[in-house]
Amino acid sequence: MMHTFFLGKVNLMPNVYPAEVREKAVRLVLEHRGDYASEYEAIRTIAERMSLKTETVRVWVRKAEAAADAGETASTAAEADAEIRALRRKNAELEKTIEILKAATSFFARECDPPRT
Repeated sequence: MMHTFFLGKVNLMPNVYPAEVREKAVRLVLEHRGDYASEYEAIRTIAERMSLKTETVRVWVRKAEAAADAGETASTAAEADAEIRALRRKNAELEKTIEILKAATSFFARECDPPRT
């Protein structure tokens, strides 16, 4: 007698859900996870109500959270770059102002000093 062992599952046709379904499931989990004892319970309940697999919804939520974190990081980096550019421009303006003030100070100092003979 021959035994065949198979590890894993065969998924011949992947479940492809419309973006609206994914977005709604993720939104519901994020909005209502505080209403449940655990985040997993929120995911499981919402997945059941929407006739989805719990693991599918959990993966969607994790991806949405990672994308949000990446978005915050990218926007924070972009804001920091913009601030650095603005500060460099301001620094250049201030250095020019200092040079002008030094020249003006030396000019007026010469005018105020009478020639010594």
